[in-house]
Amino acid sequence: MAGVAAASLMASPWLLADFNRLSQLQEKGFSISAEARLLNTDTPALLGSLNPERQMAPASVTKAYMAAALLNRFGPQHRFTSQLVSSGSIDNGVLRGDLVFEGGGDPGLTTENLWRLVQRLQIAGVNEVDGALVISQWRFGPVECITTDRCNARTRVTNAYSAPLTSAGVNFGSWCVNVAPAAVPGEPARTALCDSQQPLILIDNQVITRPANSGTEISAERITDERGDVMRLSGQISTNALAQDIYRGAGDAAEETAQVLLGMLNQAGIHVRDPWRLTSTQPPSSTRRLAAVDSQPLQELLLRTMNYSNNYMADVLALNLVQTPQAQLRQAGSAIETYAQQLPGHGPITLYSGSGLTTENRTSAHGANVMLEDMYRQSALFPSFVAAFQSPANGVMRFIRRGSPTFQNNVMLKTGTLNQPFAVRAAAGYFRTASGQWGVFSVFVNGSGNTPYLSWSEVLDPLSLDLDAMILAN
Repeated sequence: MAGVAAASLMASPWLLADFNRLSQLQEKGFSISAEARLLNTDTPALLGSLNPERQMAPASVTKAYMAAALLNRFGPQHRFTSQLVSSGSIDNGVLRGDLVFEGGGDPGLTTENLWRLVQRLQIAGVNEVDGALVISQWRFGPVECITTDRCNARTRVTNAYSAPLTSAGVNFGSWCVNVAPAAVPGEPARTALCDSQQPLILIDNQVITRPANSGTEISAERITDERGDVMRLSGQISTNALAQDIYRGAGDAAEETAQVLLGMLNQAGIHVRDPWRLTSTQPPSSTRRLAAVDSQPLQELLLRTMNYSNNYMADVLALNLVQTPQAQLRQAGSAIETYAQQLPGHGPITLYSGSGLTTENRTSAHGANVMLEDMYRQSALFPSFVAAFQSPANGVMRFIRRGSPTFQNNVMLKTGTLNQPFAVRAAAGYFRTASGQWGVFSVFVNGSGNTPYLSWSEVLDPLSLDLDAMILAN
């Protein structure tokens, strides 16, 4: 059968274009799996391929699998509900028992949502809690770290993408500190938490205000010690600079939720008698809902997750695919594998997470195209799915704003990037040909411990030329 298909394709006009430019990276020691083909044709429509069945690390192209699995499971309009519940009764405004925040696995839960919960709790008649604030992460959390970045981030972190995972997280598992210049040069910058008027964590501020037009350079890291989470800031900010928001992952996302929510309850005048605590135990059936807030629809969560390649959101969303309590990342990866393996012709796939933040994830260019084609043929899901891909001409990520007008305006793609322990540059998505036909393409470029650093221009420049040729020839 493979020989028949190959013979048929040899005579096909679609072979006028191929990945001949991208393939030159193989001479530098990089491994490539690539495939492009048309979708709405009645005959074999392979446009180009390089080792299409080879198992490769897809990096954040994993998020496309995650999005497809979620849309097939829940549908575009699904919402995740977070709620305040209790087994206690309300007596003259006093809740006789613990107030439990039950995390609903909403990856986009923000301070605004928590304020609405607090307001709705007041509407329910609660003015005081004769008990504790309990943060319940029974669905998943704390989630075991499986990558060096996230494991190291438990004590020290200089980014936001390594934020810890929980079903009860807020503000993407990160602290935000606003840094503004003082009025006088030489004075420390003014700092405050973005989402609270109360000093929930210590800010170690070593940022100095400099004269106008001196430039702004701020370094920040979150450390966790006996004082709890500490945001350590250093550098300088000009007197005429705009204030900046600095985001760094929290040490424990559920603890952050407890601190933020308790601060809001205090600001609203709702006194909580006992200290907050965390639990991974599901609330008993005797609990009743006091207040609830829904997430944005899944299609909107996916748009943000995919456009910004948000690793926290992607892994939280993937964990929602696991149907048993206390889900872990490998289970989330297995749930996506199960989805992919039921697609006819997909082939092997191994996923350890939904974000792609590990080189242990494996799939092939052909397999990714099978998934992309399946979503294309689902009329009810495809609009929500393809909307989460980026057009190079309008890309949120600036590095993809390159190539010819044909590439920029006829392609929608998801990219993936990893640098350790080896370089990964990946891209997959859809294109429209000159005659209006739809096509899919997937390209995975993997290095090794012996290959040099791989810039995105070294991949996107030849890829854009190869895709240009395919688009214009069809």
